[in-house]
Amino acid sequence: MKKHNDRAIIRVVIATGISSVVTQLLTIREFLTQFQGNEIVIALILFNWLILGGIGTLTARVLTKNARKTTTHILASLSLVLSPLALLQIMAIRQLRDLLFIQGSSVGFYPTLLFSFLTIAPYCLLLGFVLPYSLFVLRTHAAGYPGARIYIADNIGDVSGGALFSFILVFWVNPLTALFLAHLPLIVSSYFLFTPTRRNSPGVLSAVTFTVLVLAFSIGLENISLVPAQGKVVFHRETRYGRIAVHQDQDQFTLFENGVPMFSNQNQSHAEESIHYPLSQLDAIQHVLLISAPGGVMRELEKYSVQSVDYVELDPEVAAVKFQFDMLEKIKGLNIIHQDGRAYLSQSKKNYHAIIVHLPEPSTFQVNRFYTDAFFEMASKNLVEEGVLSFSMQGFDTYLAEPQRQKISSLYNTAKTYFKHVLLLPGQKIYFICSNGDMTTDIPTALEKKDISTTYLSGFFYGNLSPERIHRLNTLLDPATPRNVDHSPYLIRLMFSQWFAKFQTSPTVFFLVIAILSAIYLFRVSREEFVLFSTGAMTMGSEILVIFAFQIYFGYIYLQIGIIITLFLAGLLPGAWIGNQLSHKGRQVLVVTDVLLIASLSLFILAITIIAEDLPFPFYLVFGFVISLICGFQFPVAMTLRGSDNMAATRSFSADLMGAAWGTLLASVILIPYAGILWTAGGLIGLKLMSLVLIGMGRGQLGPDIS
Repeated sequence: MKKHNDRAIIRVVIATGISSVVTQLLTIREFLTQFQGNEIVIALILFNWLILGGIGTLTARVLTKNARKTTTHILASLSLVLSPLALLQIMAIRQLRDLLFIQGSSVGFYPTLLFSFLTIAPYCLLLGFVLPYSLFVLRTHAAGYPGARIYIADNIGDVSGGALFSFILVFWVNPLTALFLAHLPLIVSSYFLFTPTRRNSPGVLSAVTFTVLVLAFSIGLENISLVPAQGKVVFHRETRYGRIAVHQDQDQFTLFENGVPMFSNQNQSHAEESIHYPLSQLDAIQHVLLISAPGGVMRELEKYSVQSVDYVELDPEVAAVKFQFDMLEKIKGLNIIHQDGRAYLSQSKKNYHAIIVHLPEPSTFQVNRFYTDAFFEMASKNLVEEGVLSFSMQGFDTYLAEPQRQKISSLYNTAKTYFKHVLLLPGQKIYFICSNGDMTTDIPTALEKKDISTTYLSGFFYGNLSPERIHRLNTLLDPATPRNVDHSPYLIRLMFSQWFAKFQTSPTVFFLVIAILSAIYLFRVSREEFVLFSTGAMTMGSEILVIFAFQIYFGYIYLQIGIIITLFLAGLLPGAWIGNQLSHKGRQVLVVTDVLLIASLSLFILAITIIAEDLPFPFYLVFGFVISLICGFQFPVAMTLRGSDNMAATRSFSADLMGAAWGTLLASVILIPYAGILWTAGGLIGLKLMSLVLIGMGRGQLGPDIS
């Protein structure tokens, strides 16, 4: 019976890992959609998720004082509760966003932080509680049951959940269906964890039936739960890249990608400006490349009788919707290419007369890579001798705020490195027209010579773009502003600053509070716990580092990003198993593995510095697996050194989660935006050097042990 209970508990731990990872990924996608999020929002969610999990783990300590309270019945009941809590979490994010904040408005840093903390708190606290509690229940049957086995079982579930979501669920089902399918193993395993007598009792049967019915019924609420308070949704679809929806307002259709209004079928001014500003500068036009495309641009392009138009759109569903709702028209010579724009340009041998970029502000690393020195260099090499590159930024009326002035200056300074002339045309948007040939600001006259008629430009150009306004914009440029480069994304830093400036807040208070709390926590941990803290930080910091670097050089290809995340989880499994076998070697193992982690990060820095553009995709996979393998190796060793009782196990699990949260925040919000990829890797190396020194100093703790 005892072995049967042990296997049943392990099945619950694995099923919890599967459901929790799927829930986490669905939660991130919901926040990206509802809060028009970027990597900073992802970091805040992960940070809160891990911190709350660590708090939940610490609260399990109170039950270690009374072994009679640790029963399989309680564990089964708590595990069963996780399923409806996951559903409640997703629905809360969808429904409360527009109740608490103005619909369609952006939300500041601190409200986003607080909203994410509160909405995920019930689920994450219970999730963090269940893992060590499972160990406590096992130890009521076998006092010396190793905590590393629970860690390994949890990792098996995490890997399975990551693979399930990334390679199956995201392709075939909507979010609420994915939630139902991912929690079925947990519901079943929780049911069979009850003793046979309790299992068939009316209370347990009713609870299990109710949970299954609630999750199954919620599938039918998928579209209903996404209906906005205002407007009419005429199209909605989940794709591997996110959520797309089309809203109708009378005869106007607007395409939303992940909650952001991107394109409309009634924006004639934008269509004319984006096409005629660059193409009016050219005498003969044969080949044009469009990186994404707003409504109406094909009609304007057709006026030039070009030979070919290559339209690059990453998500096939987005392109299909644009044509379905008449935002775009299929014209002669049109080629639709479903690929990342930068990846396509890097391998294309075709020379274009014009490359026109229609992408949003560089508020994410994925978009920012189209506004860096490497992209401008790539574009210049794919243009004919006097070809034109065009893109735009948010415009201004009379006052140019300092963060926006720095953004425009950085883009100008970066583009000027690769093009002799960079023409800025201010209006509702600021258009950058980059070329090695001569250009004119008198767009209507140039169009008149080409016998091209327009609706908006012919009547409003001179009123909006006077020579005085163009001159004033150029005088506001700051030649000392740093260029925007791949390794050090200056525009991301500026967009982060703009986010706070918009709401008249500052991240300083947040960073100061985190620093103080981290110092207090680290003062109270043992050396072994600091190793686990630094290992958790190294794992998550390196994962974010690899994802961001991969985005820069390969683009956001969801499948491959999923592979990276899954491999970071997968490496922990063999590492933890091997570490468990060698845990008796103690500190010597921790020293060797710390040295290996430092060497691996140093190799990463060297590779990115020398051959970044030529690194193959497998390099990132191997690096991620190696880092997670070594990190997984350290956990059972450090936990064995810390002690085998329930108190030590709880503190070990908590230290790993707290370190992971700290590493997520450090890499995503502080180091990469402000210091760049290389210095972020250097910061992680510095953290492991501290761990190495402390372990080498001998036994003891960083501060007073209050356990």
